[in-house]
Amino acid sequence: MPPNTTASSGQKPGKSGRKKGRKARLFLIVLVLALFGGVAYGGYWGVSTVRASFPQTKGSLTLDGLSGPVDVKRDGNGIPQIYASSDEDLFMAQGYVQAQDRFYEMDVRRHMTSGRLSEMFGSGQVKNDEFLRTMGWDRVAKEEYDKKLSASTKKYLQAYAKGVNAYLKGKDGKDISLEYAALGFTNDYKPQEWTPVDSVAWLKAMAWDLRGNMKEEIDRSLMTSRLGPKQIADLYPEYPYSRNKTITQEGQYDSVTGSYVQGAGTTVGSGTQSTSGTGLAGNTTAPNGLQSQLSKLYNVLDNVPTAVGVNGNGIGSNSWVVAGKYTITGKPLLANDPHLSASLPSVWYQMGLHCTSVSSKCQYDVSGYTFAGMPGVVIGHNQDIAWGMTNSGVDVTDLYLEKITGEGYEYDGKVLPFATRRETIKVAGGASKTIVVRETKDGMPLLSDRDDELVKVGKKATVDSGAPDRGDGYAIALRWTALDPGNSMDAVFQLDKASNWSEFRKAAASFDVPSQNLIYADTENHIGYQLPGKIPTRSKGDDGSLPSPGWDPKYTWTGYIKQSELPYEYDPQRGYIVTANQAVVDKDKYPYTLTTDWGYGTRSQRISDLIEAKVKGGGKISTDDMRQMQLDDSSEIAKLIVPKLLKIDVADKNVRDAQKLLEGWDYTQDADSAAAAYFNATWRNILKLAFGNKLPKELRVKGQCLNVAPVDTTGPADENQTVRECGQREADQAQPDGGDRWFEVVRKIINDPNNDWWKAPKTRLDKAADNRDELFARAMKDARWELTAKLGKDMDTWSWGRLHRLFLKNQTLGTEGPGVLQYMLNRGPWRLSGGEATVNATGWNAAGGYGVVWVPSMRMVVNLDDFDKSKWINLSGASGHAFSAHYTDQTDKWAKGELLPWSFSDKAVDKSTSDTLVLKP
Repeated sequence: MPPNTTASSGQKPGKSGRKKGRKARLFLIVLVLALFGGVAYGGYWGVSTVRASFPQTKGSLTLDGLSGPVDVKRDGNGIPQIYASSDEDLFMAQGYVQAQDRFYEMDVRRHMTSGRLSEMFGSGQVKNDEFLRTMGWDRVAKEEYDKKLSASTKKYLQAYAKGVNAYLKGKDGKDISLEYAALGFTNDYKPQEWTPVDSVAWLKAMAWDLRGNMKEEIDRSLMTSRLGPKQIADLYPEYPYSRNKTITQEGQYDSVTGSYVQGAGTTVGSGTQSTSGTGLAGNTTAPNGLQSQLSKLYNVLDNVPTAVGVNGNGIGSNSWVVAGKYTITGKPLLANDPHLSASLPSVWYQMGLHCTSVSSKCQYDVSGYTFAGMPGVVIGHNQDIAWGMTNSGVDVTDLYLEKITGEGYEYDGKVLPFATRRETIKVAGGASKTIVVRETKDGMPLLSDRDDELVKVGKKATVDSGAPDRGDGYAIALRWTALDPGNSMDAVFQLDKASNWSEFRKAAASFDVPSQNLIYADTENHIGYQLPGKIPTRSKGDDGSLPSPGWDPKYTWTGYIKQSELPYEYDPQRGYIVTANQAVVDKDKYPYTLTTDWGYGTRSQRISDLIEAKVKGGGKISTDDMRQMQLDDSSEIAKLIVPKLLKIDVADKNVRDAQKLLEGWDYTQDADSAAAAYFNATWRNILKLAFGNKLPKELRVKGQCLNVAPVDTTGPADENQTVRECGQREADQAQPDGGDRWFEVVRKIINDPNNDWWKAPKTRLDKAADNRDELFARAMKDARWELTAKLGKDMDTWSWGRLHRLFLKNQTLGTEGPGVLQYMLNRGPWRLSGGEATVNATGWNAAGGYGVVWVPSMRMVVNLDDFDKSKWINLSGASGHAFSAHYTDQTDKWAKGELLPWSFSDKAVDKSTSDTLVLKP
């Protein structure tokens, strides 16, 4: 749940609270009247309040601490390009400019990373703060800053913070953003100075959202309450290596040299890690008490505000690079579009950082996407190379069951003491709260301490005979690479100034967390890929797919994969590299288990097929071809299922008319397509009937209730032997979500019409389905009447975009604030093309509905022959100010699949400049 205001915390206000509430409402009413009604005096006060925080973009300003003048040139979309004569001036100006546009966003996110949301938004955020303090991101970030980061990185972070604070100097909250003006009527919060650690901690938040398979561990464990081992295996099929290609294809692990090599390597040796295991000390079922504990833990995780992703579910991205031999220019083309939560403002901030003369004093000439609150550029290009990122999905988190005894926990037959620390949470408008955080010997925090119900495990827990007596139950601890100090911040600056493949790989070696697929291209006509990251190794028999017994030493991490052992590729013979969250390397070519939960390669294989189709026909790929590939919305699951649907004899004329929409459909999910709307509704109902209704309540949508058998069953339930169970999970986190794991589940059984999964019990309105076609027929009928209710009886008015809509919501007051404030801060809807597991991945959760959950958060295509012919677009705009012209000025173009010109050279930037601000020392 995003941060909310004190007014919406659910507490009953006192007399002073009621006065403040009335005052806030009066303010908002006046402001709305001013903005939309033109009230005279109110108009002056309201509009001035809104405009007070708009940045100065022309003329000149004095900034104490600069060594020379800095030019800030903004184009027609408000995107800044900064020109300075020293590194420190460059990053100081970056801090100042980002604060001009996005300080409120920066402030909220640093309060999130430090577990201090309650200071801004009141008691409604205490639970989130408790969890975030338990994780201790800011403590780890401070240790990184103090002990791990290079001197130059610290210098840049200090310069950036100095720039932010120069912007804040002398300003009240209302001078910084409209949100502060609104908050000022409910509490007395005042923004504090920015610190270098605030920037470093941001990488922890990014790592949290991109952490790998932690929720899959929980889901598999929860499934054991209703499904058997084989059924769970059915729902987590093996990656289809023979059909969907891995990222690296021309290399393998060499057991002789102990490194990953490109080209012919020797046979993979035994390695140090098994690729199979069960967790839970050999059990394939989770303890019954663990069901309750994990379910509550999932809810805690779901409530933590997202930083860049969607709390771990459905996160994906596309990136690919094509060598010059296949492009029109003769030089590489590189594309990237990370799939993240839809947020307002967009998580990305576009900018250029240019030294007026590149030298040892001033080393940077880079442009691309970064995060507000962090110096440098995260994704983009400099004068020599370009790079992109996608989430690798490698497993860098493990949950451990911990047997608590007295004041300690059991490990290897002994009782060890917890390390403890006290954390005091300040609450706006309320009393502070102090919590005690407990950690094991590996620095693993007890997440279960953060909820009263999480402390206990059911007394009927089932573990193997070697487990300690359950007593009062087991706690749950987290092992995660990001809780160990690293130096990922160093990697950002190293990437920004890397000039060749060797320097790029050296930078990647510092990218501890989050582990991302890095693709590469350079102006010398080389392309490449590197998997970076601090990736743990586990002992034989432990694959990290289920929670592990913390008392057993054999489940302790054994180390980390060496940089020389991590998969890479450089100038592969095929002439292109695609990363879209698929498996990194074939399991037979690598001894380590990177994860058991890859994306299943639907998007990556489609991109590869599009590239192959172009080049095998003798064509050359252009920048616009890359853009068109990004917009491909072909449904791979529709290609599999629709032929089956069309063969079914449907008796009901209304359903038969809907079925005819699929005849001749080309499987593309355009926003105007009625066929796409009907197919996706049918797919959603197939998933619900075949799988969703058979999952335990902890995985189903909150409030959706079913009569279910009290014990496992694969056939129709006896109505006299059922109980009423209601789902417990938020709609955008429930299962089956309809992603490409479910594509693979269905693909495995599609030609087995009598498979048990195709059986569905009778209901008051429907007879039982005993096979695939009967279930498909029922799904088609349910889809017809669902769309009739949502879109109307006339199918001529149906369209996918009417169902599949994007709303952009301000992630604090626009989500939980008063309705009128939400109206002012939020935007939308937009009707979108694309869908789940398509290249144009406008994701939706099939269990919860059709609304857009995550999106291509930006798109870019870099032309290595001429950087000025590169293209880019952001989800929203440069500004975080709700009534700025640049709040959502890119969204319409983004929704249509358009890209903006991306100026890089001095000449191109000057030509595109609309406003110039000179920062003077």
